[in-house]
Amino acid sequence: MLPRGTGIVRKHRKAILQSFFGKLIGRNGVIQPFTLYSTGSLEAPKCIEMPGKLKKSERKPLVTAINELKHKARLERQMRQQVHEIALQPPNNGLLVKSLVPIAHEVYAARADLFRCVLRIIDSVPVQSCSMCGEVHVGLVPHKIRTCNVAGSPANKEHSWKRGGIEHILPLVESFHLYDRLGRAVSHEERLQVDRIPAIVELCVQAGLDIPECPTRRRAFPVYNVAGRMIDFERRFPKDDISGKDIKTIGFWERTKKQGVDTKPMDLPYDDLKGFALRGMEAWDKMRSGALKLMQKYTVQTCGYCPEVQVGPKGHRVRQCQAYKHQMRDGQHAWQEATIDDLIPPVYVWHVKDTHSDRPLVDGLKRYYGKLPAAVELFAQAGVHVGENYTGIMREDVAVPDLEEEKWVV
Repeated sequence: MLPRGTGIVRKHRKAILQSFFGKLIGRNGVIQPFTLYSTGSLEAPKCIEMPGKLKKSERKPLVTAINELKHKARLERQMRQQVHEIALQPPNNGLLVKSLVPIAHEVYAARADLFRCVLRIIDSVPVQSCSMCGEVHVGLVPHKIRTCNVAGSPANKEHSWKRGGIEHILPLVESFHLYDRLGRAVSHEERLQVDRIPAIVELCVQAGLDIPECPTRRRAFPVYNVAGRMIDFERRFPKDDISGKDIKTIGFWERTKKQGVDTKPMDLPYDDLKGFALRGMEAWDKMRSGALKLMQKYTVQTCGYCPEVQVGPKGHRVRQCQAYKHQMRDGQHAWQEATIDDLIPPVYVWHVKDTHSDRPLVDGLKRYYGKLPAAVELFAQAGVHVGENYTGIMREDVAVPDLEEEKWVV
């Protein structure tokens, strides 16, 4: 039998823990990181540690808890056993969410502005890329931080820099274009017949953006779900769609125009570098915030072990995954709900505080340096003030000591 004092501690265990960790737990219930080596006041934003790189055997964190997913699957299985109609709301019934159609157009326009601004700024602010591991650095002087740890890299883990481009700042994430988002998934035999377009463009198309090069089916009547089966009473093409017989649902690569970068000039002087940076920063925030609103209604799937993304209620069945234990899945992807970083990778780079200094970032002081998304770092070096959303990761309030002073830091 436990002593009486032990029983009291067990009884009030929750209150004791709340009192002990009260200063560490914020209002949202998340443990807040400590501020290290900060020169700011107590009210200054806390330094946020970047998440570590996942191992090959580790799966991406789930957006929804596994117990909640199991509970939802059990409810769906019970509802399929009962023969009755299941009410579906847009966009699950095939109709568009009318309030999100303008947002889809804004995201597509913001993406075009972002590409144009980045293309202009990289002519003045150089971008470096490692030829071994693919790490990106924005700035004239490449850093000396030894983080190149891949097969074939040097023994000292220093990077082999080369000139980078827009594909390193804004990497292209493609997805299969679906003519009918509620239709069957793309099979392995159709992998060369269905076109692949940027995933953010596919999301905008499914949310109501009409692009002639990417035909998609727009329903006038909803789809019904009876006993777990989708029933579409609408014809293959509605009566008001006269050109339906001429639509090709596959083979879009034969068209002359591809969905790439819009090179239309902007109404800004070419030498106005800060103006392009301001426009690009607004486009970056607008594109990410708009895409996040679309993803709350329109599902985006990603593989748990590789960067593959598929926009739609379910993933494709193409057997091309070469990640951890792909043999047990017959090469198919381990689909799960995607995040905004899967759709628009931020590509975090080391933040350079003094852009006029010719001294590179050194490996011995890397714990004092902050990071920023590559696009935001590019705009920051072009003269734009970075907002408060990135204050915690860029570590502006951290004083960087010299190498000979580092050993005296406490």
